Amino acid sequence: MVKKRISNQEARGIAMSRMGRLLDLALVEAREGRTERSRRYVTLARRIGMRTNTPMLKDRSYCRECMVALLPGRNCRIRLRSDRVVVHCLSCGAVRRAPYLREKRGEQNEQGKEKATDRKRQRA
Repeated sequence: MVKKRISNQEARGIAMSRMGRLLDLALVEAREGRTERSRRYVTLARRIGMRTNTPMLKDRSYCRECMVALLPGRNCRIRLRSDRVVVHCLSCGAVRRAPYLREKRGEQNEQGKEKATDRKRQRA
């Protein structure tokens, strides 16, 4: 009997659901203080993603160095600098910086629109 082969798209769908479940479990374990188990769950999720060529989920964060699920205030510190978000992992000391220019540009555009409407009011 021949084994039925699933398509790549179906495999990626299954992988996404399993990766989500593993990352949820990693967060629960990190909350409980069991960092080794949290690290194991994140590692398994990454391996599933690599096997199926599926990117990691964006809404769940983990440390790229020590593979622990990050919980702000518990095992990571988040600071806002002038134009970036800085995430410090308290487990291994790794630092990750991400820009947030899009939000700042949105604020600048809103301020520019307000100034333009003020100028129109002054002319009228």
